[in-house]
Amino acid sequence: MLKFKEDLVLFLIRTGALKFGEFTTKSGRHSPYFINAGSFRSGEHIETLGNFYADCIMNSESVKNDFDILFGPAYKGIPLCISTACALYRKYNINKEYCFNRKEIKDHGEGGMFVGASIKNGDKLIIIEDVVTAGTQIRETLPLIKNYADVIIKDIFILADRMEIGYNGKTAPQEIKEEFGITVHSIVNVREIIDFMYNREIDGKILLDKLQKDKMERYLEIYCVK
Repeated sequence: MLKFKEDLVLFLIRTGALKFGEFTTKSGRHSPYFINAGSFRSGEHIETLGNFYADCIMNSESVKNDFDILFGPAYKGIPLCISTACALYRKYNINKEYCFNRKEIKDHGEGGMFVGASIKNGDKLIIIEDVVTAGTQIRETLPLIKNYADVIIKDIFILADRMEIGYNGKTAPQEIKEEFGITVHSIVNVREIIDFMYNREIDGKILLDKLQKDKMERYLEIYCVK
């Protein structure tokens, strides 16, 4: 596993964003782990996240520098988008514009739905999000952008992929790929998390022992893509 992926797992653990135990997901499933992006709340956290997204983008052969604008859907995508733009400039000397949407159209001042870069026909955008669970956010965001300008969107970058199958037998990234032709890139996925953490001592503790790993494997066997 690439080092930035390993570093992300450690970051998730140390910030309390990744927890093991018994949790009920929004879909009603009983999960042995939970990833809470709400645990990120400091300047250090958001800067570190931007570095991970930038590393993932630059390690994606199909993307790298082949885009014009970073787009962050309101609300969680906004700080992620901005911190990623900063990290790309700081770490890789790549200076890209960023843009995000408002939830409501502003009818005074400069007005409009979008803040930041002026989107125009032919621009290549990549979307920065925290997670893609059911694809609802993407289905809401894409029409907003496409109705404004005829842009090209081929890639979305997210923090972590739970690899879960919905009631139609497909994962959210699979649905997005089939429906919109957009590839979802995750910095890390649940299988990588398990492989990295199993019996590994982190800050003096083993959080994923055989008992917990067996719970994870059972969950993946029932709900996740093989």
